[in-house]
Amino acid sequence: MNKKIIIKILVEFCRIFIGATFVFSGVVKAIDPVGGAIKIGDYLTSFGLNHFAWMENVLSFNLAAIEFTLGICLLLAVYRRLTTLGVLLMMSFMTPLTLYLAIFNPVSDCGCFGDAIILSNWATFFKNVPLLIAAIITFIYHKRMTVIYSYKANWFVGLFAYFFCMAFCYQNYTHLPIKDFRPYKVGLNIPKLMEIPEDAPQDEYLFIYEKEGEKKQFKLEEAPFDDASWNYVDAKLIKEGFIPVVSSFELYNKNGDNISDAILSRPQLTFLLILPDIKKASDLHIDKINNIYDYAVEAEAKLPFYGVTASSEDDIEEWKENTGADYPFLTADDVLLKTMIRSNPGLIMIKNGTILAKWHHNDIPGEDQLEEVIMKLENTPIDEETATAPEIIAEKNYNDRISWVRIITGFTLPLLLIWIYDFFRNRHIRKKIEKLQTVNKYN
Repeated sequence: MNKKIIIKILVEFCRIFIGATFVFSGVVKAIDPVGGAIKIGDYLTSFGLNHFAWMENVLSFNLAAIEFTLGICLLLAVYRRLTTLGVLLMMSFMTPLTLYLAIFNPVSDCGCFGDAIILSNWATFFKNVPLLIAAIITFIYHKRMTVIYSYKANWFVGLFAYFFCMAFCYQNYTHLPIKDFRPYKVGLNIPKLMEIPEDAPQDEYLFIYEKEGEKKQFKLEEAPFDDASWNYVDAKLIKEGFIPVVSSFELYNKNGDNISDAILSRPQLTFLLILPDIKKASDLHIDKINNIYDYAVEAEAKLPFYGVTASSEDDIEEWKENTGADYPFLTADDVLLKTMIRSNPGLIMIKNGTILAKWHHNDIPGEDQLEEVIMKLENTPIDEETATAPEIIAEKNYNDRISWVRIITGFTLPLLLIWIYDFFRNRHIRKKIEKLQTVNKYN
């Protein structure tokens, strides 16, 4: 096979490989920009850059949009030299960074694919190596990539991709993410997510003991627990056992009692107003929240309503004073609360431990909708075997599909129209040039 053809095939493969990876990475980050900001905060903390914490959201938005834009521009061969240079620079930075993360492990995972696909730091590094090689190839041979748009249309494609992704980020930031990658999905049952099967594999350890200056490793069944001549030194995990989807769910009342079991076993609707950090919580829709609490208290069945936060008692009292909140508060780990819902505050409704609804504070139902929503959720059947709410899950999946169709159409249709315009404009120009060439030939 001709060398030029081989290089052409290789370049086009690398272009699609990197472009698809960057688009996917950008999209999953844009779906959950709050999660991206949390991960960036972890990075800043691990590198001692806490004074840049105010930039977390800005960096989260822009990282998603830049990755998405580079991916789209690479797939469509837009600004070939500039795009391949941008990809090469990014991979030249990310590959050594992920090697550092793999060796020293300052954060548990890099977050390159958000919560959609969680990779270990070593897996992330080994993923970046072929991406870096492909980036070098596309940069060297960028002129071999097939052009789809004319140069005059490139500016529109690049800007449109960037601002479309930024708008998508903003939509998922001011409302709940269009796709929930975390365990606490609507329709699922929290106790079921915490279950450990009887035959589940257990953690396996090696126990290190010392005797007369000599250290020796023992398996569990061989360890000299009752032999006083051996001194225990350490234990190291050699094989991780079964890890449930939700490993811990603890809610504490003001007396310090864990009442999560009581809440998760209640057969009636229960409201949980989640405020991970009260100092940063929005009070824009506090009237709606207070109306829901009043409805819960005045309802015939007296529906339980709790505020749940990781903040201090002083912060809770300040919130009550500023908002007129009368509902009781529980405390929980901030990581748990941020995982449960990407909103501060956010409202969750559960029944027998099954999550029936979640609302961003911008979408909390008003007084005119509340009774209808409550009636619908109270009458929602829950599967006895799985403890899930199939109707709720089916409805959400349907709405998600409709939303994705709208988003994909909203992105691809303008690009298609620009391509059609670009194609016919260029054909018109080519015909003009051919006509002039023909006239010049006979003159």
